[in-house]
Amino acid sequence: MSGISRRSSILVPIKNIERELICPICKELFTHPLILPCQHSVCHKCVKELLLLNHEDSLSTDAGSESSLPGSPRSRVPSPSMERLDRLVRSGSISSPGWRRASITPRITTFPCPGCQHDIDLGERGISMLFRNFTLESIVERYRQAARAAVAIMCNMCKPPPQEATKSCMDCKASYCNECFKLYHPWGTPKAQHEYVGPTTNFRPKVLMCPEHEMEKVNMYCEVCRRPVCHLCKLGGSHANHKVTSMTSAYKILKEKLSKSIHYLISKEDKVRTQISELQVLINQTEENGETAEREANEHFDRLFRILQGKKEDMLRSIEESKTRRLGSLRGQVDEYQGMLENSGLVGYAQEVLKETDQSCFVQTAKQLHIRIQRATESLKTFHPAADPTFEDFVLDVSKEEALLKELSFGGVPDPPVIDRIRSRVYNEGLICWEIPEDGLPTDQHLLEFRKRGGGEEEEEEGAWRVREKVYGSSSVVCDLDGDSVYSFRVRTRRDEAFSSYSPEVSFHTPPAPVFSFLFNDKCGFSPERLALSKPRDSVESVAGLPFLLAAERVQTGGYVCLDYIIGDTGISQGRHFWAFHVLPHSYMVKVGVASDSKLQEWFHNPRDTSSPRYDHDSGHDSGSEDTCYELSQPFTLVTVGMGKLFIPKGSAAAAGDHGNRVLPMPQRIGVCLDYEEGRVFFYDADTMRCLYERQVDCSGTMYPAFALMGSGGVHLEQSITARRLAYGAAGH
Repeated sequence: MSGISRRSSILVPIKNIERELICPICKELFTHPLILPCQHSVCHKCVKELLLLNHEDSLSTDAGSESSLPGSPRSRVPSPSMERLDRLVRSGSISSPGWRRASITPRITTFPCPGCQHDIDLGERGISMLFRNFTLESIVERYRQAARAAVAIMCNMCKPPPQEATKSCMDCKASYCNECFKLYHPWGTPKAQHEYVGPTTNFRPKVLMCPEHEMEKVNMYCEVCRRPVCHLCKLGGSHANHKVTSMTSAYKILKEKLSKSIHYLISKEDKVRTQISELQVLINQTEENGETAEREANEHFDRLFRILQGKKEDMLRSIEESKTRRLGSLRGQVDEYQGMLENSGLVGYAQEVLKETDQSCFVQTAKQLHIRIQRATESLKTFHPAADPTFEDFVLDVSKEEALLKELSFGGVPDPPVIDRIRSRVYNEGLICWEIPEDGLPTDQHLLEFRKRGGGEEEEEEGAWRVREKVYGSSSVVCDLDGDSVYSFRVRTRRDEAFSSYSPEVSFHTPPAPVFSFLFNDKCGFSPERLALSKPRDSVESVAGLPFLLAAERVQTGGYVCLDYIIGDTGISQGRHFWAFHVLPHSYMVKVGVASDSKLQEWFHNPRDTSSPRYDHDSGHDSGSEDTCYELSQPFTLVTVGMGKLFIPKGSAAAAGDHGNRVLPMPQRIGVCLDYEEGRVFFYDADTMRCLYERQVDCSGTMYPAFALMGSGGVHLEQSITARRLAYGAAGH
């Protein structure tokens, strides 16, 4: 441990630890620091100032003396003034609300810790319950000496001029030169046994005393309160029910932990220096990039301003030219009409011409006069201003531009979106949804990327990322995905020219075959009294009504309550097909699978046949032979789902073994794949495409999706993604 200490002192000179020695209140080096319950340290005088709240303590003793400080072995010796104050309080001579019996601590003993801002309640005894942090005092003193360097500590006993001290006595609380130390600590006297150290001005007691029990030494450590305590505190004090350890054990454990932590920090010094260098590089890059961004922003706005200024000048010039032209036309028209008023002699002249009786002379004179009169007449009949006084053709519609300017984003790089696995799914197509971050804008573009993942040894040879067109919104449909493949998806946001980082990749497994679309058929085995179809015929629910109760009475006479069957209305006669659905979580029992039409008519024709859906095959005995007999006789290949579980049939090779291998948690979505040519049916967890069960099936005729329900429950077919998105779009518009 000493090696570690020496090494740490070499690596971290004491002059470099100044910020650890500053009081958070006065911002100066600690003076008689006290340890608060939250383990932070504060100067004694600072705590006192906080508690007194500008109330002058005229009766207290000197705060700088050792006898007045808590944690000191002499602090419990009452002074005469304190005794007189105590007697006055007991006798009732004074009743100041600011003081309590046997204490000079104010009633206000709660204040926020300046280090952690937690409220500190010192209780009735106030700061007298706090320990002095002698270790911190010693470190501060060593720091002061290191800071003074050439300033020596002088002997307190020498006659002027004093000599430089070589020793300090912790019992006498004084410093001595060699001669004075021999003089005041002669051999053979009790003073010769005093403890002495190197020259120091920090004299602390030899033993730390308990603040609560004045004459007891602290020799244990309370792990609950994280402070030293004495044996009386443990026996009947405030720490009676707390877990305490011996001071020796606490010392070893804490010292070992601190030493390990210091050793770890020292061992990582090179790494820390490297990280500091990297941070400095980032700081420089941030400054340079910030200046570049400011310069580019100024350039962009200056360019916009120049364009707008140019447009403004062109617009104003066009308006001015049009105004000048229109004013000229209107003023010319005013002059013309003004001339008509001023030339009223034309009318008198015309009247005089009318007095001419000689026809030849009249015609000769009146022809030109008639033209002038006719022009004036037409002008009065069809008055039109020579120019339009409005400037509607110069009115600008800048609403679109204003909207674009308002939508300009200067928020920097947007936050990345996150793909929502719950809303996203892959069925006939891939529907990928993501959560838009809080700083998202309507103008943000989202780029969805996907790629096909390899498998096995080809894991390293994954396909290249393909990018969907820019998407405005929080979802996108991905088409043309290969079947029975795993695809990875990721998305990022583009705002102006800035791109966010990519979202975490999310993988989906496509169905193992093309998706088969069908609706429920109520012609075969359908009981409208006990099954309810939805209007789109894409879901069916079991209705436990009166007919179900009446049928249940047959149990008392040896009869059985039967299953209610329903099949799809489209058959499969070739190829591989996949469909998916989900069973309501509260469903009691639902059987799902496929049915053959070659036996359907015969099977439904005789309802008393033991393999008919009107006859319950389960007698209540759990025997493998009974299940095998039933499966051989029925045209259905079924898996049972109910009560949150999925049950694999007995007798199958895939389900051989104990009962636990046959019972699986019910998936959120169940997928069924029928391979007609191979004559096999597969049952999947449609979310992960993990095959749960497969078996051989007789595909001698047309095969139909089949379902059977008993008790409360329901089946909902999976909707195709394209139809669902169209429905969402219609609802949105």
